[in-house]
Amino acid sequence: MVAPLIASLAELGAARRLVVKVGSSLLVERGEPRKAWLAKLVSELAGLRQAGCEVIVVSSGAIALGAARLGLKRGGRASLSEAQAAASVGQVELARLWSESLGAHDLVAAQMLVTLDDLEDRRRYLNAAATFEKLLEEGAVPVVNENDSVATEEIRFGDNDRLAARVAQAAGAQGVLLLSDVDGLYDRDPREAGATLIETVDGVTPEILAMASATSSSGLGSGGMAAKLEAARIAERAGIALAIANGTVDAPLSRAFAQGIGTLFLPQRGGSARQAWLGGRLAPVGVLTVDAGCAEALANGASLLAAGITEVNGDFRRGDLVSVHSANGDRLAQGLVEYSAEECHAIIGLKQDRQGDKLGYAPRAAVIHRDHLVYL
Repeated sequence: MVAPLIASLAELGAARRLVVKVGSSLLVERGEPRKAWLAKLVSELAGLRQAGCEVIVVSSGAIALGAARLGLKRGGRASLSEAQAAASVGQVELARLWSESLGAHDLVAAQMLVTLDDLEDRRRYLNAAATFEKLLEEGAVPVVNENDSVATEEIRFGDNDRLAARVAQAAGAQGVLLLSDVDGLYDRDPREAGATLIETVDGVTPEILAMASATSSSGLGSGGMAAKLEAARIAERAGIALAIANGTVDAPLSRAFAQGIGTLFLPQRGGSARQAWLGGRLAPVGVLTVDAGCAEALANGASLLAAGITEVNGDFRRGDLVSVHSANGDRLAQGLVEYSAEECHAIIGLKQDRQGDKLGYAPRAAVIHRDHLVYL
């Protein structure tokens, strides 16, 4: 039986499985952990567990903690090498912090460090999903962070907001709560007079995206409202509710769930689990640009055919993830391509009966079959 889609913050708090993301600015102040604040948050998490909710934590803070220990300026973010070194030191402290805090409530913390590839590769994604399932089955609380000590600028999530949405997919969670330094999404900069909190978002549209700031106000983290909206898009396509709430208060979960203060992004009914995984992938290696007729066909659930392709960019192989763009550059879809970039160049704009001569073998049914394509 499929669980009903979450339609309110109160229902999010009653989810069977919930991912809670904690940012650096909430957890760390001047290089030191905010232990009193964390103790109150963990008390709330323990309350959720007692009520039957399985909790997964996505926690930032390793770089901030490690930078302080090493005496690095700019919070350890002056360069990639500094961030990696700070993360290596800080991750030890972060794991100890969560272990002790959860242990005070007789809860076992389980550290999971992941990279982008761990959730982009289908086999590794399924391995991660199995690990989450077993840990939760055994009563542990997974504490997840990006493995910044080995991540590169090119191959990384870059923020824990999107990581939280991807973790929710892998773990089969019904909801995600992103704790921030503001109450939620506002129709403009919340510092401006007359700014209004948006309580519910039914689909992240270009108009919603235009409301976001791409910067992190604390200077510690790497996110910002733009990253949170990207996380919401990942979650909603997978049928997962995502909320943004203020984490600076003493009881952030109660404030969000009981008082209903925050922004809830309603889940959109998606396709299969495989399509949800495809839609959430973050690292396409090429772009196929299509004409207007092809764009319309894709919106109606069609496969991507070579005849509708007008431009090929990138160096990709068969089976790689590529994006599909409209003529004006809008990202329409992404999926697993059936041809290499070289082969796509050979058959660009051609109908199927003309492709064999260019390829030297019988053409496949589509450049991207609809079963391996997600319209965004």
